[in-house]
Amino acid sequence: MNVMSASPAHIEQIYRDHSRRVLATLIRLLNDFSLAEESLQEAFVAALRQWPQEGIPDNPAAWLISTGQRRGIDQIRRNQTVRRHAHLMESGDAVTVEVNETPIDDGLLRLLFTCCHPALVMEARVALTLREMCGLTTEQVARALLQRPVTVAQRIVRAKRKIRDAGIPYKVPDHHELPQRLPDVLKVIYLVFNEGYSRSEGQHVLDVSLVGEAIRLAESLARLLPHGEVYGLAALMYLQHSRRDARQDQDGELVTLEQQDRRLWHQKDIRLGLDWLARALQLTPVAPYTLQASIAAEHATASNAADTNWRRIALLYDALHRQQPSAVIALNRAVAVAMRDSPQEGLRLLDQLSASREVLNYHLFHAARADLLRRAGDLESARLAYQRALALVVQEPERRFLARQLRLLEEQLTSRP
Repeated sequence: MNVMSASPAHIEQIYRDHSRRVLATLIRLLNDFSLAEESLQEAFVAALRQWPQEGIPDNPAAWLISTGQRRGIDQIRRNQTVRRHAHLMESGDAVTVEVNETPIDDGLLRLLFTCCHPALVMEARVALTLREMCGLTTEQVARALLQRPVTVAQRIVRAKRKIRDAGIPYKVPDHHELPQRLPDVLKVIYLVFNEGYSRSEGQHVLDVSLVGEAIRLAESLARLLPHGEVYGLAALMYLQHSRRDARQDQDGELVTLEQQDRRLWHQKDIRLGLDWLARALQLTPVAPYTLQASIAAEHATASNAADTNWRRIALLYDALHRQQPSAVIALNRAVAVAMRDSPQEGLRLLDQLSASREVLNYHLFHAARADLLRRAGDLESARLAYQRALALVVQEPERRFLARQLRLLEEQLTSRP
């Protein structure tokens, strides 16, 4: 033990490093989310009180789990629920927990798959993951999701009640269940990333802290559960996040990928993304996140916009669309084809999507169409498409960008002879 190092700052660092693993293990031991959270906090209060005098234990995580479990059992007794939790108290007051990295990591996996269980609505999965896996307070989750704290708190409480009442198992899915369950977990992580990378509302397009939490989750999952799509998701997020400082100018105005100053792209993140992608591509079959990461890699490795390999990107979008034939992927595929072949060919593909009401209510569909019409020289139709996109956009930087594009287009129309 080291008494000199047991400062509040050092203990706070231990909390950041170990709290999620300790919580995951306490949930397994106590079989109750709320009780485990209370026990975790009480264990760290005890650490703040005892460690400065006694020193930090050789295995602080094991000490915190043991202390938290004892506090949890004491709470159970006070609530007179001994019978329901009798299996926790077979050894009496002296609770001894042997902890090593394997069961702690297993607890993290259990917690992640429980937070992302398909029996919960998607909004609850995202909020619960941010609260339990990322350790954000309810207020921080609410700010991240641009919602009221009371709404988020109610959603989290309902999710925990659903887990308890429905008997949702606190476990990692069996080997035969994993292919069905893993996509839900990856989807939640990517939703967390996207909410940070491209805010659905507000004055800014980026919330770096939320992006960081999503990347941390993916890296933790990759270490605990080696799988091609986990690697692919980590690669995709690193490659996209590498462009963070180039996506808005000093005035907060949006900058398109084509116009970004690539000197501002973070090369360390690009290298990390390419490393994760190489690991993903070694495994088969190649799945959607790995394909998206491969597309991002083409942009990341092009020295300038003109050198972008649109032929390969279009082929990758073809493969991605076969696996996930969604309207958004079809839209991106049309843009890639336009850049490879011609604006007219891209517009032809976009016209095929216009029968979908979902697409017609998507501002980026009209923005993409406006840009291709502009490139094709049909400025009047482009003006109408920009106006439609402006009527649908929510994010303020995007609204200003579209308004600027429309203004430039109208200046061109006015200056025509």
